[in-house]
Amino acid sequence: MNTEITGVVITFLITILLALPLGKYIARVFQGERTITDFMNPLERFIYRFCGIDPNRKMNWKEFLKAMLTINLLWFVYAFMMLLFQDKLPLNPDGNPAQTPDLAFNTAISFLVNCDLQHYSGETGVTYLTQLLVITFLQFVSAATGIAALVGLLNGLREKTTANLGNFWSIFTKTITRILLPLSFIIAILLAFHGTPVSFEGKDTITTLQGDTVQVSRGPAAGMIAIKHLGTNGGGWFGANSAHPLENPDYFTNMLEVIVQVVIPVAMIFAMGFYIRRKKFAYVIFGIMTIGMLCLLIPTIVTEIHGNPAIARMGIAQSTGAMEGKEVRFGPAASGYWSILTTVISTGSVNSMHDSSMPLSGLMQLLGMMINAFYGGCGVGLLNYYIYIIIAVFISGLMVGRTPEFMGHKVEAREVKIAAMVTLLSTFLVKAGVALAAYFVAHHPEIAWNVKPGSWLNNPGYHGFSEMLYEYTSANANNGSGFEGLGDGNVFWNVTTGFVLILARFIPIIGPLAIAGLLANKKFIPESGGTLRTDSVTFGVMTFAVIIIINALSFFPALTLGPLAEYFSM
Repeated sequence: MNTEITGVVITFLITILLALPLGKYIARVFQGERTITDFMNPLERFIYRFCGIDPNRKMNWKEFLKAMLTINLLWFVYAFMMLLFQDKLPLNPDGNPAQTPDLAFNTAISFLVNCDLQHYSGETGVTYLTQLLVITFLQFVSAATGIAALVGLLNGLREKTTANLGNFWSIFTKTITRILLPLSFIIAILLAFHGTPVSFEGKDTITTLQGDTVQVSRGPAAGMIAIKHLGTNGGGWFGANSAHPLENPDYFTNMLEVIVQVVIPVAMIFAMGFYIRRKKFAYVIFGIMTIGMLCLLIPTIVTEIHGNPAIARMGIAQSTGAMEGKEVRFGPAASGYWSILTTVISTGSVNSMHDSSMPLSGLMQLLGMMINAFYGGCGVGLLNYYIYIIIAVFISGLMVGRTPEFMGHKVEAREVKIAAMVTLLSTFLVKAGVALAAYFVAHHPEIAWNVKPGSWLNNPGYHGFSEMLYEYTSANANNGSGFEGLGDGNVFWNVTTGFVLILARFIPIIGPLAIAGLLANKKFIPESGGTLRTDSVTFGVMTFAVIIIINALSFFPALTLGPLAEYFSM
């Protein structure tokens, strides 16, 4: 087990060592300084000219949001129609059928909002064409949308007084051409050389060591898997995601995939410090986020290594730890590390089955998604953390008897109300969704299932409740992982999670950008002896306390009915 722990520590340290220079590079890209990717200038100018975009036009927060929301609506319509008619389009060597309207609705929204909640199996639910032109396309643009939203917020923090949050189209385009495309190209090459398929051929026939004949799906998977992780998307080319030996062939690719899915969220924290010229503020946020992540990670690795105590009480040795649902190539420690990082940063990819995790591990995975601000996804992690900062500033101001201020601007009732509404929305979407699902399970299973009774929940009792809680929490956090004992491929889950997905994606983006735009437009107040320093360890601890208290009040009763009850019943 010591070797496994060493692998986890090395993986995390490599991530941080890569994130710091990447953060400097990202800051330079959006500051308009010279970078190694300036060769992309002609391509960017062509895009602007072809689309009729003026990249130098200034946008206030309303114009910024209008541009972002309208283009996302267009992408949704495009993706929905492609999935509906994919069986009639080319590049379908395996003859996969079209998606039903409810499944296409869910899939289009899910990949649009960077969640990648898959109610279909990757090999059979989509074709090579839609894998590339819908799924992979949306994985690029959804990640770029989140990063562009964060840069817009940082533009509001950067200046003393301004109505300009930057040009959405310029920021969005540079995110793809200067960050996502070059890095994805490198990652895809590394994956391809380690055995991830890149062929457009259909299924291959192999003979196993036992003499059985098996049909194995393949396809041009390496490029999609690269952006799947880099953009904190998470949707797998194959149904088993990164537990599949072609999607994640060996321990090197396991380290590579978990590093690249964390590196941009962490790099964006450092980039913020360089970009707004407040490096100490960024380091405090990084420290608090890392402490929060470790509070979830350490119990998970410990419990996965020790395995099920009920089995131990029977006198059966568990020298390998809790191995149900895990790949023997990776083991419980690396699987536990992945499970927390992928839920903390809203990627949702898996290298083991979360439904088989120990109850305490499931609790930590749920908490990571409920908080959704310890690193978080591409850009949106810091947007979520910003909401907690506004609430912490407001509470701190009340405690010392001063009008709350953040970076030289007064935080007044309007901003606090927006922050409170965003915070309460998450709680409402998760708990209302679970309550609705539990009602149908208990009283009207024939309506909810629309399939053979009993096929919705494969596990009764506490774990069955956890499966439903996990599904809505994952949708709300734009995460995409699942407790797959839940039969989610039906109209009920497709429609209800679809609405949760889109609300939980855009309202937590609209809220912080609105707050940033409103604050940036106010008169700048120079720092004085009574100014609350937001780059201090004390304020960092205050923000951490706000995060814990809000989420405990919001979700503790639901967690008690699910993973906590299961844990204490073992």
